[in-house]
Amino acid sequence: MHNSRLHAAKKWDQFVWSRVPLAVTRQCQSLRDGSFLTRRENILVFGKPGCGKTHLLSALGEQLVQRGRSVLFSTCSLLVQKLLAAKRDLRLERFIKKLAGFEALIIDDLGYVQQSREEMEVLFTLLAERYERGSVLLTSNLPFSQWTQIFKDPMTTAAAIDRLVHRSVILELNVSSYRLETVQAGKKAALEPAAPEGKN
Repeated sequence: MHNSRLHAAKKWDQFVWSRVPLAVTRQCQSLRDGSFLTRRENILVFGKPGCGKTHLLSALGEQLVQRGRSVLFSTCSLLVQKLLAAKRDLRLERFIKKLAGFEALIIDDLGYVQQSREEMEVLFTLLAERYERGSVLLTSNLPFSQWTQIFKDPMTTAAAIDRLVHRSVILELNVSSYRLETVQAGKKAALEPAAPEGKN
């Protein structure tokens, strides 16, 4: 669990499964055994900010680790910076081989932070090298139709999508922001009048 870099507070039992579509819950239940890793399949999770994408993949990652599978979690931004640093130090190939040691590579928030063309080139290199060699589990708030914002070039975008979608499970969390709901519920409770005290 320590090596996986997973969120300690985002566990399977703490995820509010009632918020997501039943079909998503059932798919996640079937993914817990990790057999998709043996088949080198990818998991792609889409949804608006705050809908639970990060928690969902962290929870799934926790279940995989408990079954003895090797998992690494990273935000897309941090991973890209590490790939870029490795390229500058002429050790990109070595770093990608190190990542290949993990059966599941979780990349969180693809497209959330806009990266430069050079940064996206090293990410594409990773995805291309990992294609059919290891599973990629990623979250994104952007649909495929907007991925040119990520990879900057239409051909690179198409190639990246092709590699990720081939042999993949796509989960769409079409729900509202959990954080926003929590804040709104707190405000509503604060505005509600206090119950009258009972008479002595």
